[in-house]
Amino acid sequence: MTGTERFDSCLLCGGRRLRFMRGYEKDHIFLCLSCGFVFCQVKPSEEVLNKHYSQYPRARSIGEITLKRYDSLLDSFELYRKNNNMIDVGCGDGHFLAAAKKRGWNVFGTEFTQEAIEVCEGKGIRMTKGSMSEQLYSPGTFDIVTSFEVIEHINTPQSEAKIFNFILRQGGVAYVTTPNFNSISRNILGPKWNIIEYPEHLSYYTPKTLTRLFEQNNFKMVEISTTGISFDRFHNSGSNQGNASLGADEQLRQKAENKIVFKMLKSVINHALNLTSKGDSLKALFKKN
Repeated sequence: MTGTERFDSCLLCGGRRLRFMRGYEKDHIFLCLSCGFVFCQVKPSEEVLNKHYSQYPRARSIGEITLKRYDSLLDSFELYRKNNNMIDVGCGDGHFLAAAKKRGWNVFGTEFTQEAIEVCEGKGIRMTKGSMSEQLYSPGTFDIVTSFEVIEHINTPQSEAKIFNFILRQGGVAYVTTPNFNSISRNILGPKWNIIEYPEHLSYYTPKTLTRLFEQNNFKMVEISTTGISFDRFHNSGSNQGNASLGADEQLRQKAENKIVFKMLKSVINHALNLTSKGDSLKALFKKN
């Protein structure tokens, strides 16, 4: 069962020149001909979403390589530490915030399920259940807002970016990651790309459309990149697959972390993917003007 409400205008620019993407009909995917944004036209009902996310696997293990990446990211955030407050929107099991807490950050998170709330609270993270809203926090509360692989799950991107701006202090930053719809794997797999999944993923971004979203909401792009080719993307099932254990990408990174030749090859490939905007992972840092 799907939702009954349908969007008749673009979620990003408000344009009405929309076209069904051929081959993506079962997931209700439309392309805006005005700005190039790709999104799901059907708004899933609360019943559909609750049923889907109640079955979402939790307690996924996390690899040493991912923890190293967290440390590198947290190193870069030191430049923006002022209020000492950080929030991760859709923080999952709270692995990133737990790493930040060890560095002395005051950490906050949001999640939808009670199970996730309890897991994160057990790690000393101050949690809010449900969607973000301007009533939850005072203006300028946070130095950092992070959103890892979350923004593709929502069909209210303008509201989300507006709230990010509201809760960030002047000069604070939002760090966002999301699958890249312009990626080489999506171009190869088309509708079989495992990110294409209703009702889980409702918005699909490229560097251009993600930058447009944040610039429309008083942010300046600091850095944006597309890197990596994900072997996990080639699984035929939905993106939930493997959430309870380390995925193929993480296993490969662990095996190759200390191999110099592999690192050099990876660097060259990532450079090419970034130049062409074809990497699977879209990562961006935006600063509040």
